[in-house]
Amino acid sequence: MSVESVFPQLEALLPHVQKPIQYVGGELNSTVKPWDSCDVRWALMYPDAYEVGLPNQGVMILYEVLNEREGVLAERTYSVWPDLEELMREHQVPQFTVDAHRPVSAFDVFGVSFSTELGYTNLLTALDLAGIPLDAADRTVDHPVVVAGGHAAFNPEPIADFIDCAVIGDGEQAVLEMTEIIRAWKAEGRPGGRDELLFRLARTGSIYVPKFYDVEYLADGRISRVVPNRSGVPWRVSKHTVMDLDEWPYPKQPLVPLAETVHERMSVEIFRGCTRGCRFCQAGMITRPVRERSITGIGEMVDKGLKNTGFEEVGLLSLSSADHTEIGDIAKGLADRYEEDKIGLSLPSTRVDAFNIDLANELTRNGRRSGLTFAPEGGSERIRKVINKMVSEEDLIRTVSTAYGNGWRQVKLYFMCGLPTETDEDVLQIAEMATKVIAKGREVSGKNDIRCTVSIGGFVPKPHTPFQWAPQLSAEDTDARLEKLRERIRGDKKYGRSIGFRYHDGKPGIVEGLLSRGDRRVGAVIRAVYEDGGRFDGWREHFSYDRWMECAERTLPDFGLDVDWYTTRERTYEEVLPWDHLDSGLDKDWLWEDWQDSLDETEVEDCRWTPCFDCGVCPQMDTSIQIGPTGRKLLPLSVVK
Repeated sequence: MSVESVFPQLEALLPHVQKPIQYVGGELNSTVKPWDSCDVRWALMYPDAYEVGLPNQGVMILYEVLNEREGVLAERTYSVWPDLEELMREHQVPQFTVDAHRPVSAFDVFGVSFSTELGYTNLLTALDLAGIPLDAADRTVDHPVVVAGGHAAFNPEPIADFIDCAVIGDGEQAVLEMTEIIRAWKAEGRPGGRDELLFRLARTGSIYVPKFYDVEYLADGRISRVVPNRSGVPWRVSKHTVMDLDEWPYPKQPLVPLAETVHERMSVEIFRGCTRGCRFCQAGMITRPVRERSITGIGEMVDKGLKNTGFEEVGLLSLSSADHTEIGDIAKGLADRYEEDKIGLSLPSTRVDAFNIDLANELTRNGRRSGLTFAPEGGSERIRKVINKMVSEEDLIRTVSTAYGNGWRQVKLYFMCGLPTETDEDVLQIAEMATKVIAKGREVSGKNDIRCTVSIGGFVPKPHTPFQWAPQLSAEDTDARLEKLRERIRGDKKYGRSIGFRYHDGKPGIVEGLLSRGDRRVGAVIRAVYEDGGRFDGWREHFSYDRWMECAERTLPDFGLDVDWYTTRERTYEEVLPWDHLDSGLDKDWLWEDWQDSLDETEVEDCRWTPCFDCGVCPQMDTSIQIGPTGRKLLPLSVVK
């Protein structure tokens, strides 16, 4: 039976909301398949506004992977702004997809990709607008299977009550595996109902279904154990890892937005994973091992993507793009190929020790020369050893000296505040570093219009990292430390005016910390915040720290807990962590040893260039590091006839 579009009802509401074009759909390269020609149907969501969600690579890749399959359709949905939410509730318009404006509740699967935990309240909004019960336990066989993915899904316990399952790791193969299980179950007449379908997903060993696991607690609130409550369900659930990225050259036809978005460019992921070993970095830890896309594979993706989109800039994406073994040849080859078309190239940020002027010149040859961004992360040499960010002050000064000497005028430096063992002095050394950068820039350029922007974020301990046991700095202490740094920068009469200072206060970090290391009991806080009007918590203008703290004070005492218990408390090795039954491949003993090494200020090399450090990923996940150089070149500049 076909599902009707809700656009006629929606269209009448659009003149009364801001940016109505974001709800219209019809983007270049979007896909609308006939409903009746497909037997498995996915609604994919990035739980944020269209302008943030549309460029998301994860959703875009899965959208294309699924739509390439015969008998499968995938459509997209994004969070609606509060003005439209109010009208949708008033006029009973359900959560809809932007592709064919079909109601989300009609789909077989509702897949939500979380880059950050601050999207959890937007998930509840979408579920409620869709008419899907918030509690997974209340759903029937006719409701979509709600599945979480993305980096935040590596600890889905805070939203365990609201999702049916979670996929940890790479999604390309996982969504196809789920699709075939659902297709077979439907073809058999949906035997055993929703419970049987979830059991079939769970027994694969790579799809986590929270309802099949019981959490037992100790008297002091810590977890005693997480145990399967059904025979045939695995004790641990393993992450998915896609090997040989050249076999998965997605997106082939990137979506071109109708409305302005945060990234106006075509992006190509040049490799996945990172083994630099930065101890704070969840993304680097959970995406191991490193898997490079070949130089020819990258060339083909860029060629097809530009022809299919008309974008004038290509972003070369990865966690540390300049680490690709053939990045110099990639940048030069692409700059040569698209010199006449003036196609610009960009890297999200550049490691200080991976920067060289030849690479920078290639990246800016066909585009505008904007500022350079580097991320020393820690202000002092000591704290950089703690976090294993092996960048010396000499490295940084030498790098920015080269940049300023070759015509750059603006450098942005990114740091964190609240790192383990950090002191006021560690943070105040950020000011010293910035003044040295300005002084060197003036010296080598002979000009005084040199700028350095210092940007600071609060450190949040994340699951599956060596810092998962670390105490988090309180919001008050974070703010006090940053205020001292601001005073130090502003008090510098010689250099202060040339140093920009941007920082986030400590409050959002505490909420993120509560959610990132939370367990199932934190779900009560999320629900209370949602019911109190919490939406778009990743947006400064919508975030309310007071709301989160008030809701936590109402709900957590029922369990004998408070926010500090989840955030500023240090964990011990013996403690069962909420995500211990979810296997990222990293050996827990290795993580603990690395945590102890950090306290001793011991640095660890990158295993790409050294013998194995036994983190556990390669043998446990049956994977291996895949890096070049290949010795190959990009595709020919002109087509041979």
